[in-house]
Amino acid sequence: MQIYLDTANVSEIKEYVELGLCDGVTTNPSILAKEGKDIVTAISAIAKVVSGPINVEPIATDFDGIIKEAEEYSKIGNNIVIKLPMIKEGLKAAGVLKKKKIMTSITLVFSPSQALIAAKAGADFVIPFVGRVDDGGACGTDMVAQIARIYSNYDIKTKILAASIRVPMHVIDLALAGVDIVSVPKSVLEVMIKHPYTDAGIKKFLEDWNKKKT
Repeated sequence: MQIYLDTANVSEIKEYVELGLCDGVTTNPSILAKEGKDIVTAISAIAKVVSGPINVEPIATDFDGIIKEAEEYSKIGNNIVIKLPMIKEGLKAAGVLKKKKIMTSITLVFSPSQALIAAKAGADFVIPFVGRVDDGGACGTDMVAQIARIYSNYDIKTKILAASIRVPMHVIDLALAGVDIVSVPKSVLEVMIKHPYTDAGIKKFLEDWNKKKT
């Protein structure tokens, strides 16, 4: 399973690149707004430290506007993935951008039927939202597991990039389902790295060693 960081903060990204824990990056207008930079400047800075896919979402929701922004952002590098909304305009754009050799992901996916349509439209990645499905009273990881089974049944090449990851158990359940990629914020990744027993073990080893020295 690959791990993408859900952030536009270059310092955070650099930290996890150095740890070997950043296979790619996902952003959206909300995340980019926090950095206080225009989209091209922010994504260009990320591209200097990340060689894997970088997802960037156009502000436009009309077809012509989406294509115009996509062509602009794709000039930043060959690893740019254009994030498209799960609407007809986004689906149409996915097909056009595929012909232009520009990678795409379809986001704001909340059901297996939407994921199937996204794959049929030619998206390289589909982005189902786990936590938000949970918020609606259903099980987000079960929804993504269904998508994984459908894709496996038909040998669909579109990769599943699960997002809206709130807790480490989401990641484990998705890994068990065979999901290709998870997009996680720093807060979740930090919890995944740490364990109280690890800290206790280190403390005990150091205490025992210091006793030996005295």
